[in-house]
Amino acid sequence: MFKTLKPVNVILIALATLLLIKAPLVLAQNTTTLSKTLLLEQSVELTSSSINTKTIRVSFPVGFKTPWHTHEGPGPRYVVKGKLQVIEDGKTNTYSSGDVFWETGSLMSVENIGKDVAELIIFELTPAH
Repeated sequence: MFKTLKPVNVILIALATLLLIKAPLVLAQNTTTLSKTLLLEQSVELTSSSINTKTIRVSFPVGFKTPWHTHEGPGPRYVVKGKLQVIEDGKTNTYSSGDVFWETGSLMSVENIGKDVAELIIFELTPAH
């Protein structure tokens, strides 16, 4: 009944979901063409032919900073709102509402450096257990 998806298809589904979140509501009577923007492209070497995907929404209170941590798997991250400072692999980057970035799964820390609550969508790709 259920069909096993190839790892490449799982990644494509996750990235397509990103596009759907970012895409504005389009009304047929107001627009005659579809607008499509590539937000992120990343090559991934998968360690397993069976991949588990997770989509997680995280809210960061003003001034909140995570402890150093890792995630079970890499994947794209989408900033829904706010401003986040991400330190990963010794590099510091700042991302704001609408930004998409790739997290490798390495040791990292995230801090809300904005004036309001920040929200992040995590698409995580992990080996299936």
